[in-house]
Amino acid sequence: MNEEDNYKKAIKLQAKIPTIVTGFERIRSGKEPVLPKKELSFAANFLYMLNGEEPDELSIEAFNKALVLHADHELNASTFTARVCVATLSDVYSGLTAAIGALKGPLHGGANEAVMNMLLEIGEPENVEPYLRKALDNKEKIMGFGHRVYKNGDPRAKHLRDMSNQLTEVVKESKWYDMSLQIEEMITKEKGLLPNVDFYSATVYHSLGIKHDLFTPIFAVSRTSGWLAHILEQYSNNRLIRPRAEYVGPNKRNYVSVESR
Repeated sequence: MNEEDNYKKAIKLQAKIPTIVTGFERIRSGKEPVLPKKELSFAANFLYMLNGEEPDELSIEAFNKALVLHADHELNASTFTARVCVATLSDVYSGLTAAIGALKGPLHGGANEAVMNMLLEIGEPENVEPYLRKALDNKEKIMGFGHRVYKNGDPRAKHLRDMSNQLTEVVKESKWYDMSLQIEEMITKEKGLLPNVDFYSATVYHSLGIKHDLFTPIFAVSRTSGWLAHILEQYSNNRLIRPRAEYVGPNKRNYVSVESR
């Protein structure tokens, strides 16, 4: 649990998480895991180990941007969970596991997968307006919009919007980008909500040929760097995180014996 060893654990974990995700995908698909190449970047190696062939430059750029943009974001639910865990002086592995547990919840991780499922359900650009109109009338939540911190728009979204535009054109599936623009315009007009980082990352990952149930594990691959940075920072100046709770229930109640209840 000393500083040097915890740093070594962090470096190893940063390498292991993407290896686990890519290895899992290949094994469940009946394929052999692929070893990384030292000459490739982190983003390029992930796509190589996932697909078994070296990616093109546009794919590397898009995936690297997605990793950077998702890497760290203030005290979001999973990061806070990691810090609470290691503030007890639990180990790095427990902190990362706790963070993944928080990310697993659909209100934190999983938004971009839900966005892609929505696009697939809509199907075609002409179906966007009637689909959204029905969803809005039924007060259904449209995933990928709004943010607890960024009330005036998520500054990360524009970078993935550009990548989505380029990638969907390359794979000849521009309709996904066109539909996303329609959805953004309508939700912004009707609800005053702007897209967050998850909204366009959905079509970016889809265009890279990544299976939809890997979107959240990839979120974990990216956020591992942020989690580990927070964990090491917590250790460096640690204090047990112990929030207080204010009781708001009834008071001054008289005790009634069990026989008289």
